[in-house]
Amino acid sequence: MIKQLQQIAISSVEASKPSTGMVGQVTGVAPLEITVDQRLVLDEDFLIITERVTRYEVSLTHSHVYKDETPTETATKITQTALPDVLVIREGLKIGDAVLLQRMQGGQQFAVIDKLVKP
Repeated sequence: MIKQLQQIAISSVEASKPSTGMVGQVTGVAPLEITVDQRLVLDEDFLIITERVTRYEVSLTHSHVYKDETPTETATKITQTALPDVLVIREGLKIGDAVLLQRMQGGQQFAVIDKLVKP
């Protein structure tokens, strides 16, 4: 009787497909596609993307206006543009990246939590 109750409980939990973590590999980026265990291919319809895996870049380009004063004249000047390149904070996902996925309860959607790196 106890064994049957345990089996019923286990079956109930498995049927509800609780949230679980898993590792996948990015196999496409436009559109995004992630493969899990070489058998499950997830496209954008099944993925929830977090900010941690999106490309983030900032522009720090700037210049300054200043007054150049000499004994005979005062002129308003502008410095050269500094930091003209965009600074990339996060690259975003690329083909071949390993990612940590969290299967949402019910098993229909997967949150892409973060990229995995080798130490």
